Amino acid sequence: MTLKDPYNRPVSNLRISLTPACNLSCIYCHREGEKDAKAPLSAADIAEILRVAGGFGIRSVKFTGGEPMLRPDLLDIIRSVPRGIESSITTNGTLLTSLAPDLRNAGLRRVNVSLDSLDPETYKKITGTDRLGDVLEGIAAALKTGLTPVKLNMVVLKGINDHEIDDFLSYVRGNRNLVLQLIELMNFNNCDYHGDLNCLEDSLAARSTQIVTRRMHHRKKYCLDGAEVEVVRPLHNTEFCAYCNRLRITSDGKLKPCLLRTDNHIDIRGKKGTELEDLFREAVRQREPFYK
Repeated sequence: MTLKDPYNRPVSNLRISLTPACNLSCIYCHREGEKDAKAPLSAADIAEILRVAGGFGIRSVKFTGGEPMLRPDLLDIIRSVPRGIESSITTNGTLLTSLAPDLRNAGLRRVNVSLDSLDPETYKKITGTDRLGDVLEGIAAALKTGLTPVKLNMVVLKGINDHEIDDFLSYVRGNRNLVLQLIELMNFNNCDYHGDLNCLEDSLAARSTQIVTRRMHHRKKYCLDGAEVEVVRPLHNTEFCAYCNRLRITSDGKLKPCLLRTDNHIDIRGKKGTELEDLFREAVRQREPFYK
């Protein structure tokens, strides 16, 4: 049974934060709105959530954080994903090199790697660490083990990394298993680096040899001489909301119907069976476009 909200938007995707902890200190991080997170959900709780999600026709799950690879039971969590649900993970990539083979063997399908600069000094300024080399090795390991396509999530920061976009295009060019995602900064922490991506997207469109509109998110993919790039713009974007198919779960066990709201979370920690199913239905009932 597929869940549909009051705006006839089907829910087919689940995003689960596994921990608020991270080994980087990115200047723009909003930690998915988790300011005072409790202990993360147990692997058993997550397995039950995934079981119920599968019964509702959820087709994909993405594990996030914080940094999800800090969870010592990560492989057990991935193994608990039911058949018929594709699993992926968003990671900063610093721990990916050693874990990539085990992640693939556990059933993980692909990875998104957060990478905001290819310049060591800029990377250190953004993240507070000098681990760019570890991240690049992690990307290579993911490609080698078949965790593909590898999507690189670059948050565009005005005056810091916005001049590096062509460098990123060169990095992914010629490799069909690398896709660049340029992400609009969600300015939750009074961060001064938010930039308007309208001009950027117009420039990409003008330079593209092909533009494809993705069915799932109705997002455009720009093909520039062997490089694939998507622009993710959640702010003031009615189309982003109109095609939203996702429910989120915070690391401390709250169902989150909308990325941009924090006032309608539903507590599902420890819930099972029909009670958990009813809470899923309630979360979907509360879904509405943030931008209409």
